[in-house]
Amino acid sequence: MTQWKPGWTNRPPEQNDLILALAGSGVVKPGNGWLHPRDSALFGDVLSDAVSVGTFGGRDVFVTELPESAVEQQEIIPLREALLMMNDAPADMLSTGFQVWQWWRDHQYCGRCGEKTGFHARERARWCEACGIPWYPRLAPCVIVVIRRDDRLLLARSSRVKRHFYSLIAGFVEPGESLEGAVCREVKEETGLDVTNIRYHASQPWPFPHQLMVGFFADYAGGNLVLQEDELADADWFLPGDTPPVPPETTISGRLIRAMEKEISRGGIPV
Repeated sequence: MTQWKPGWTNRPPEQNDLILALAGSGVVKPGNGWLHPRDSALFGDVLSDAVSVGTFGGRDVFVTELPESAVEQQEIIPLREALLMMNDAPADMLSTGFQVWQWWRDHQYCGRCGEKTGFHARERARWCEACGIPWYPRLAPCVIVVIRRDDRLLLARSSRVKRHFYSLIAGFVEPGESLEGAVCREVKEETGLDVTNIRYHASQPWPFPHQLMVGFFADYAGGNLVLQEDELADADWFLPGDTPPVPPETTISGRLIRAMEKEISRGGIPV
């Protein structure tokens, strides 16, 4: 059973609590694990803005940000590196911490009247007393899909991300669009292909900046590969076990790819 559980309290940190410390786009990592004790010399009195994110091993966890100049002697792990390259990184906890902190920082003032916001009394929200409205953390739903054609799967390399991973087709859901509709549109826009038999597989929060990745399997239905060049540098069909480097299984793209490889390897072609 996992030690991490997301949650919320509106109280400030206390002596026995744990702190997830951020600096810029990275995590300030202690010598052991990923969380600091509340009484660490790093914090002093700067925890007045710390925000609750959940519990770890039964102890409350709060997130805060430190000036990069104050942690120059500390190890700072970029969040993307932690999620993509480090198998021991607690991805769900780090994702939650970054998303909650970004929301807390970005909604210090009411988007309607401009007044300063504060803690909501009962739930995770910033409360505007003047307007009487809550401001909740934002979530942007995104679809990501692995496409099967007979005994092969489609992998693509981004034209914008300077990594050598091949990954999957993904994109934001637009207003008024279903998740399945977003899958069809994104695949068509980026590759020129049509898909069918779209089925949900898994989901993952992804904090760049506040996405919820919803993962699907789909089957090739027709068309030729015509790449949207500002999105994709390359794409092709690959046999299971004979793919280029792909993201690790700490990511939903990596898990979808592995799951589709297993489905193909078990034999049988989807109807």
